Amino acid sequence: MAKSKRRNSNYQTEKREAARLEREKALAAEKRKRLARSIAIPAIAVLLIASVILGVVGYTSGWFGFRATHKATIIIEDYGTVELELYGDEAPITVANFAKLASEGFYDGLTFHRIVEGFMAQGGDPDGDGSGGSSETIKGEFKSNGVWNDIKHVRGTISMARSKSYDSASSQFFIVHQDSRESLDGLYAAFGRVTSGIEVIDKLCEGRTKDVILPESDQPRILSIKVEKL
Repeated sequence: MAKSKRRNSNYQTEKREAARLEREKALAAEKRKRLARSIAIPAIAVLLIASVILGVVGYTSGWFGFRATHKATIIIEDYGTVELELYGDEAPITVANFAKLASEGFYDGLTFHRIVEGFMAQGGDPDGDGSGGSSETIKGEFKSNGVWNDIKHVRGTISMARSKSYDSASSQFFIVHQDSRESLDGLYAAFGRVTSGIEVIDKLCEGRTKDVILPESDQPRILSIKVEKL
């Protein structure tokens, strides 16, 4: 009888101990959950704030993390070197055309024939008067022509010049001097941006305030344009 009571007492003790351990385990699990939540909420808040900041910066600067597919180098006589990254995912036809002409040496020795301070510097015309081009024209990769292209015409953007026809772009290109989104976005095929040498564009544009075709003797000469696929 005494043994039976002891066994029952031991069983009750073990049962209470097991229940105590389960409670402690549950409390520990709840503490871990609370700790995880206390860490996660501020982390999420930081990420949300960062995404808002990046969005604002992206909008104001015009860049939203486009993937560079090519690197271009433009050497301008007496002015210096301009380096650019080109976005073949956004404007594949335009980038392929520009790279093809550069590889053929088409641009070497041509000029910038139209330069307007605060607006842009335009070049790549073999005739030097805004009327010429290569032997081919390409489809205009911009919104008004039914092609999605979200590259903004902000300072340092490179884009294709054209006539009134949407699909008339050929070899002429321009580099934006100052933000021109309002007048150019959705109407011209932007395809890259300056990554180094924007001061060369500043020097190129300085003092040239009239929107005219420059006299041949005053047209800055392109020594070479090289394009490298990344």
